[in-house]
Amino acid sequence: MKARVKWLEGTAMVGESGSGHALVMDGPPDLGGRNLGVRPMEMLLLGLGGCTQFDVLMILRRARADVTDCVVELAAERADTDPKVFTRIHVHFIVTGRDLKPKQVERAIALSAEKYCSASIMLGAVAAVTHDFEIRDA
Repeated sequence: MKARVKWLEGTAMVGESGSGHALVMDGPPDLGGRNLGVRPMEMLLLGLGGCTQFDVLMILRRARADVTDCVVELAAERADTDPKVFTRIHVHFIVTGRDLKPKQVERAIALSAEKYCSASIMLGAVAAVTHDFEIRDA
């Protein structure tokens, strides 16, 4: 896997993925940025959310669960001093569907967290990562 990050101006940069996609990242105005894009550390958190959601949906699809929507809400705390690593991350799933079984959703989340989600496992080496979920009927 490869990626490239090109500096634009101030603290703004464009990240390009090896698969050919690009996005703008920037810092806050108080650090010289213009708030043009997502912060790099926010990208890590978004990557975790996307990675675990992908896994959970794949697992539930294989189990033939009738999922109609899935939202992952993440909340993180960072250390006060440099390097300001994540110290706690909470991942909350809102899974919507028809006749979803709580045990099935719980198992899919556990498998993602413990076996499949590279981002979760990697970030879990430095931060306490917790998960919970709610099921909504479609």
